[in-house]
Amino acid sequence: MASPLIGRGQTTTPQTPAPNHAVVASSSSPDAGDDLDSCFVHRVTGLPGSHRFASDFIEAIASDPDANDPDVIWGLTADLSSEVPSQDRAMYISKSTNGGATWTQIARVDSRYFDARIGEGLRNGFIVSPGGTYFVITTQRGAFQVFPQPNKSDSLVKPIVGPRVPDSPPKTPITKKAGDPIRANVVELTADGNHLIIGYGYFDREPQLFRYHKDKDESWIEEGPILHLPTEMDLLSAQFDDSKKLDPGFLYVGTGDQVYLLNLHSMKWSRIEGVGPDSAIHGMSVVGGLHLAACWGVYNPSGPGTVRRVTNARFLLHRTTDETGSNVRAYSIEVDPSKPNREVVTSLTGVYTSQDSGESWRRLNDLPEEEFRSAHFNSDGTILVSGIAGTFLANPFSDACSPHLKIRQ
Repeated sequence: MASPLIGRGQTTTPQTPAPNHAVVASSSSPDAGDDLDSCFVHRVTGLPGSHRFASDFIEAIASDPDANDPDVIWGLTADLSSEVPSQDRAMYISKSTNGGATWTQIARVDSRYFDARIGEGLRNGFIVSPGGTYFVITTQRGAFQVFPQPNKSDSLVKPIVGPRVPDSPPKTPITKKAGDPIRANVVELTADGNHLIIGYGYFDREPQLFRYHKDKDESWIEEGPILHLPTEMDLLSAQFDDSKKLDPGFLYVGTGDQVYLLNLHSMKWSRIEGVGPDSAIHGMSVVGGLHLAACWGVYNPSGPGTVRRVTNARFLLHRTTDETGSNVRAYSIEVDPSKPNREVVTSLTGVYTSQDSGESWRRLNDLPEEEFRSAHFNSDGTILVSGIAGTFLANPFSDACSPHLKIRQ
């Protein structure tokens, strides 16, 4: 694994990526603003935990739909390194008021509420309530409501009732026994904080989606499962058609093979057209239409209920051979709400940006040579990206990062 140094110099390349042996230098400036104004990639430090392997990786970034300041965000990190004693392993919820430059720990979730032995720390759901008074996370042991406390190490964690492994043998062998909580995955909360949807399942070919409503004491009351899921694959991503709507009309659900649309009024399912077969949909964005980060490929909206796969991009596919193509293994896709022509994709081989609605792409070469999984657009156009090597701020759309031709005197 490459050392997570702060990059210096040009952060983007032409459409075809540069060789993977490009030099990465460190910046002497500790200030994020100075680095970004100079087109340096700034490494973010100060996240809670041991700072051992992957503990500085923000696996989920969430915003409060009620917040007036778009640069107030929350992040979920998981300190699960085998070098950390099992009793000290934890998940942390942190808050940033400056777009991810600095972070303050808000809550700690201890090892009673997750299971690091089976894929924890890679795809946990994370939602912020209106006003940021509580959070909902999903883990291998179900779904939980987390209330921060004055002592940040003593968070109040309340289980949300969900399905359990049945006595009858599952369709495929799983690592759990009858009566254990089924792993929770995707989670969505309406903007008024009154209705919740949670997905369950762990490669057992029996995915489930449950509805909940909030009680007077802030507890979640199960309303039952949403019926007739059109897939046997795991639920990997989900988003309402409009996160700020108090009564959203539709829910997009990305699975291990396709993307489906649930009409929340008729409770009827339909399929999004244009997605290739066996496309695991790791992430999605609904800004300006449905955008998808899939395995293998990136999809942009092409019309109502349809998407089009990006085929003209030359993403880096294999570093050792500098092989490029459109079949990138993408983990997330984010679109700038203020300038929807700008997009950022995180992937197995790095981070890519587009400023022409996905027609052309550039790779951020000053990041460590690692996989990146989450991203967020700030109001000033900077982006926060995070992966196994750590968390970084970049400003790839600034004038300082644009290629310039110098006139010969």
